[in-house]
Amino acid sequence: MLRLLLLQVWASCLWLGHGEVVQSLSNICDQFFYQKMIATNGLLPENSAWICQTFQNQRFFATLYDKQNRIPVYSAYIYNPVSAKRVTPEWMVEPQLIRDNLPDDMETEKTLRETYSVSQDDISDSQAVYQDYLHLNNLDRGHLSPAAHHNTQDGRNATFTFTNIVPQDTALNNGAWNLYEQKTMAKKSKDCQTTYAIVGAVPGTSYISQNRVNVPSHIWASACCKTKNNTMIAWGAIAQNNQNNVRVLKLGALEQMLAQLYTRGAVSLFHEDCPRT
Repeated sequence: MLRLLLLQVWASCLWLGHGEVVQSLSNICDQFFYQKMIATNGLLPENSAWICQTFQNQRFFATLYDKQNRIPVYSAYIYNPVSAKRVTPEWMVEPQLIRDNLPDDMETEKTLRETYSVSQDDISDSQAVYQDYLHLNNLDRGHLSPAAHHNTQDGRNATFTFTNIVPQDTALNNGAWNLYEQKTMAKKSKDCQTTYAIVGAVPGTSYISQNRVNVPSHIWASACCKTKNNTMIAWGAIAQNNQNNVRVLKLGALEQMLAQLYTRGAVSLFHEDCPRT
């Protein structure tokens, strides 16, 4: 019994030192999910990583990352919009996708090469990088957790990591999806106490950067909150990634669509308190 207890303590010490790419978000980065229920059912790819997105030693959102397709499955965050002048920082990557003894904070590729002596090949092998998103044709760097949904400059800067973006259709990103992010989210969440959002992408059949980075077939979003009257509301949205059109729908309808698109089983995005119909 004593030996088992010592093994458990030893394992816990290893866990605490494991950093911001973790085996599970529970008790580490689950504050971005309503009732701390992490969305896993029907969403997990074969080669995945949980990332607690950390910048300047602060955690701003959580990402389930598909390492094979080099795109996020989703990013989960608390919706805190603010009107601010758009500032585009340097793009960053996740050091601990390379090695777990690298910094918790996201870093630029240059910093990893020059300060931590990480080779560019090692960075590129582990995730999407700046070079992958050059020379795009009718595609943008589409944020899942949008900069404008964070109320501090550090929070906005933290969204500029390649583990939070996908190749998104330019017309959609600048058109109907932007309208959803800026107008629809504000309107639907106006009576919310705290709005929990999960935004994701379904892998498609095409790639950019010599087949390194998948181009999603669909972009989707979901949200749940308790209102100021203590009632629960939830909703979803989905768009084909080659059409400038967003369909806003019930949470349950979105989960059913995602189950068909991912083919990984029944999808559950939020705690059972969040209404599906």
